[in-house]
Amino acid sequence: MSKQIRIERKSGKALERHIPDLARLRIEVFRDFPYLYDGDFEYEKKYLQTYLDCPESVIVLAFDGDEVVGASTAMPMKHETAEIQKPFIENGYNLDEVFYCSESVLNKNYRGLGIGVRFFEEREAHAAELGGFKHITFCCVERPAEHPRHPADYVPLDAFWNKRGYVKHPELHTSYVWKDLDDTEETAKPMTFWLKHER
Repeated sequence: MSKQIRIERKSGKALERHIPDLARLRIEVFRDFPYLYDGDFEYEKKYLQTYLDCPESVIVLAFDGDEVVGASTAMPMKHETAEIQKPFIENGYNLDEVFYCSESVLNKNYRGLGIGVRFFEEREAHAAELGGFKHITFCCVERPAEHPRHPADYVPLDAFWNKRGYVKHPELHTSYVWKDLDDTEETAKPMTFWLKHER
């Protein structure tokens, strides 16, 4: 990892000053395939308020000097929204035992430096410090290979996630609603969960 990069973990109200940076990063990164998210700054700030309000949440920040160049978020599943919780309830999981890693966003210029690995390590360390979790999970959008915006050089992150110990669970799925870059209105997108079992 570059010596200029530092990684910090923050929770609750300590995040407040970084919310505009996080909103900007989410809009910037999620414009790319496979999310193609046509983001809105005010919506993003409202969405990120969830992490301020949850004392058990964590955001891992990557700094280059004073600039936030990446961020990764997580919180216990019991604090998440109904659409995230539903597949786990339906499949018999105890929500108190599930820790949810919601997203990682990283400026393109800082990829390939090991920051993505640190994002997982720091979120998992936070879950271990909270204690009581048997499963750590995240979800990703499913896009068809023939999607018109599918880049020819796109490489999915499946191998990276497998290396971190996560396994895709097709039976755990939900949908998120957002507006794609080419659309005029919001539509539901299928999301599939990946799971890591803690020892």
